[in-house]
Formats: sequence, structure tokens, C-alpha cells
Amino acid sequence: MTLWFKVRRVQAVLVPALAAFVALVVAAHDQYVQLPSLLTARGNRVFLMQLVPLVVTSALAHSLAQAVAETEAVAQRKVRDLDAALISAVMATALAASLLTGSISGSPEASTAGRNLLFLTGLMLLARAVNEQAATAAPVGWVLAVMFIGYRDFDRPWPWAVTLHPADFLPTYGFCLIVFAAGLIAHVRFRRL
Repeated sequence: MTLWFKVRRVQAVLVPALAAFVALVVAAHDQYVQLPSLLTARGNRVFLMQLVPLVVTSALAHSLAQAVAETEAVAQRKVRDLDAALISAVMATALAASLLTGSISGSPEASTAGRNLLFLTGLMLLARAVNEQAATAAPVGWVLAVMFIGYRDFDRPWPWAVTLHPADFLPTYGFCLIVFAAGLIAHVRFRRL
């Protein structure tokens, strides 16, 4: 287990990424930038919380890519189950931090960071099951797409742009959980070693 812990670079990569996520959620939960829109004339207001989950998804993709296929194929422990537990622990910590920050600060944007992280991590895991090189690119591509074409009007996102939905819209939380669960299942069952 110690070897798995070192190979997955938990202390070197995941812990600092999770700490950076928490620090950014606490410090920049209400900050936004105005970006041009490709579909509307007014532009898009994009909160920095749209970008913050990429810190964790990229670190997780890097961590999971460190697998040593030959060693893990003959391992006594189920490495995929350990990976699933690690991913779930990272998600639970990040979600708790964002919800706590949102409730203390009264900022709905802070609480959406955790929800969006669930969705983007699920997307990363699904992409990784198909092609390992797509694992980091899928969440980044999604975030860029919603930043530039995710709004049909100022402050009115398209239904497919789930990471832009308001924090109090519960069906989006359910959908993000479904995508995360599907990604976790795909990681455990269909990942190529």
C-alpha cells in the first residue's frame, strides 16, 4: 500500500492540489471576469470558480497516469478499488470545503465549485476510460466551451452547460453526481492497464 501511495503521488501532487483548491475557493469565491461571447453580443460573466476545479482534475489525471501496469497487474490488493477510494476521498474533501465556504461566506459560487468538480472529475474519468491522453483535456475543453458558448443570454446558461447553472438548482447536483458515479464505475471496470 505504501508503494501505491507513493506511485500515485498523493503527498507530492494531490495534497498540494487539494490545498490550492481550498485556498482559491476561500480567497476568490466571488471574483469574476468579463469574457467575450461567441454567441451573444454582451459577453459572458465568468466566475473564477469555473476554473478552480481544473486544479484538482488535472492533479487526479496526473496521479492516475502514474500507474505501473506490470506491477499492478500482479498486485495482491485491488489497485482499482484503492484508486476509487482515493478519488472519492478527494471529492468528499473538496465538496465539503466548497459547501462550508459557501455557507460561511454566503456565496453561492463557492458551493458550485465542489459541484462542478464532481462533474468535471466524472468527465475526466469517462474520457480516461476511452483514451488516457484525453483525461486532462476533456475537463479543460468543457470549461472553455461553457466559458465562450455556454450562455444563450447574459446570465442565462444553456441547459447543457451544467457548470454554469445556479447553486440552488438541485437537478444539476443530481446530474453531476450521476456523471461522477459513471466516471468512477468506468475507472474501476473499464480502465486499461
